[in-house]
Amino acid sequence: MTTLSRDVGVTLAERTRSDFPILDQLDSQGGPLVYLDHAATSQKPQAVLDALRGYYSNDNANVHRGAHQLSARATEAFEGARAAVARFVGAAGPDEVVFTRNATEAINLVARTWGDANLQAGDEVLLSVMEHHSNLVPWQQLAQRTGCVLRHVGITESGELDLDDLRQQLNKRTRLVSLVHISNTLGCRNPVEEIAALAHGVGALMLVDACQSLAHQSTDVNQLGVDFLVGSSHKLCGPTGMGFLWARKDLLDAMPPFLGGGEMIQDVFLDHSTWAALPHKFEAGTPAIGEAVGMGAAITYLEALGLEQIAAWEAQLTRYLFQQLDSIEGLRILGPTPEQQPGRGALATFLVDGVHANDIASMLDLAGICIRSGHHCCQPLHRHFKVTGSARASLSFTTTFEEIDRFAAELQGVIAFFREHG
Repeated sequence: MTTLSRDVGVTLAERTRSDFPILDQLDSQGGPLVYLDHAATSQKPQAVLDALRGYYSNDNANVHRGAHQLSARATEAFEGARAAVARFVGAAGPDEVVFTRNATEAINLVARTWGDANLQAGDEVLLSVMEHHSNLVPWQQLAQRTGCVLRHVGITESGELDLDDLRQQLNKRTRLVSLVHISNTLGCRNPVEEIAALAHGVGALMLVDACQSLAHQSTDVNQLGVDFLVGSSHKLCGPTGMGFLWARKDLLDAMPPFLGGGEMIQDVFLDHSTWAALPHKFEAGTPAIGEAVGMGAAITYLEALGLEQIAAWEAQLTRYLFQQLDSIEGLRILGPTPEQQPGRGALATFLVDGVHANDIASMLDLAGICIRSGHHCCQPLHRHFKVTGSARASLSFTTTFEEIDRFAAELQGVIAFFREHG
């Protein structure tokens, strides 16, 4: 790690940390809190908190339906957030963005609408063993309803998607390929552009779960060449309870509604109804207006920082994190190294010989360091490694080298304690 890299990186961290009130606090022992669980939930900058407070303090009203000024302002802010998402992912227009509660709901929407309408017995959906449960369970339920067949691509020894296996499993019966962009456990970045082209080559569509990539690198659905993309606000420095589905307009036009009720209709009669135009056809009932406004503010914040700068700084942090962890005896990191895959995610998931991941996380918490432990909603992947859980440290552009140093030092102490007293 060069001095220049440190100077540039710390400047970015110093420039942003003061924007996040939650990071400016002490732990239960009176020391500075170190938050290394960004892959689970990102923290929120003051701009997002201000947007939420501003909406509820000044503009709180239902959207689209009211003629008064509060409703007009709420609608403008709500639809402004949709436009921000469309810009952020390179959509052709805001009508290609459907608001959902989270990425999980977005995947369920595709499975329940496009899947139910288009798949039948013998059709195949291609997934992978590294998927989050939210990209496994909806397709399992779809298979139960339709008789379609689920296939799963394996991983290589380095913890990357096995492209040879994917090519072998793709065939004329494949109707959909649904994969994570960056694994929340392995950290590997899947070559979505190449996979989408392969999927289209056999007549299949491509869905990408971009939850772990959207806040860390520039994302353009046109460059990726995908048909569906899902994201979640709380991974984007935005509020919880908010997410989105992007899909090509022609697909959304052909898909039936997901839920029925108010807002998603054009006309309702006692015996039938007609549907609203996109994207409202998929947004039944009163939406999460404040959360949408907050997500829009988060996206604007990230764009102002620059996704390229974020990616470059987090790449330095990740290399440094791996260097620190590599020096710990008996510790094994899951997934590719930054040298094997320079574009990998800013996280490290690891196992320690003879020490349970939950014990590691609990002891680190006593020292004011927040990491994740468990199966990270990836039980099949952990079964692949023949373990029940792992520990994970995940970074953000607010992370500093000093925090990684403290984490590594405390981790060594925790491991030494358990080996001495185990």
